[in-house]
Amino acid sequence: MIIIGAGGHAHAVIALWRALGVEPLGLLADDGPAEVMGLRRLGTPARAGEWRAQGVARACIAIGDNAARARLGAALAAQGFALPAAVHPSAVVMDGARIGDGCVVMPRAVLGAQAMLGPFCILNTAAVLEHEGSAGEAAHIAIGAMLAGGVRVGARALIGAGAAVLPGVAIGDDAVVGAGTVVLRDVAAGARVAGVPARELGGRSGQADVHGVRSDHAAVSVDGRQSQLE
Repeated sequence: MIIIGAGGHAHAVIALWRALGVEPLGLLADDGPAEVMGLRRLGTPARAGEWRAQGVARACIAIGDNAARARLGAALAAQGFALPAAVHPSAVVMDGARIGDGCVVMPRAVLGAQAMLGPFCILNTAAVLEHEGSAGEAAHIAIGAMLAGGVRVGARALIGAGAAVLPGVAIGDDAVVGAGTVVLRDVAAGARVAGVPARELGGRSGQADVHGVRSDHAAVSVDGRQSQLE
């Protein structure tokens, strides 16, 4: 197992894998500290193929930027890496729930009955995605967010820390819901909303300033394809 990323989210992901009894080999990142939680930075993501050729079969993407996480996931899968989901032992996964490749489900998170996480999602600490809810590829449901039954979260969308979303509401692709927001009705793709109740802010989402969970500050690349993270 090798970890991609060396920012803040990498700390949580390393701790998660250790809770599952897995000690990662090290980190690949274009920037950041030389060591995170005792794991050395072994090079850049552009060298991932070399590690795969040496027999490293599994990788986990520990990057907070949703779009970059999706791109890296596709690139690593194309190189033959397995991208297993990681579910903390204290998380609650109810009957019929489904978890896609590369997801991380953090401590005390709840995934309700028949709920679904697409690939590379983050269900963060104490967040809840209730029964029959869904999250698209590389969505992030941040710390303590509460999504009631049947909520649909689009690909790469971000639900900020402590937000609440009422039953059956749809959050569009690439939307950002600010920390502590209460969402009563659907949110359009790419929109940024905040407040109680939610109101749309100006501009389109950059996932950098309203959600309470900033993206990692790093540039990452696989096989020369670079994605500058905010």
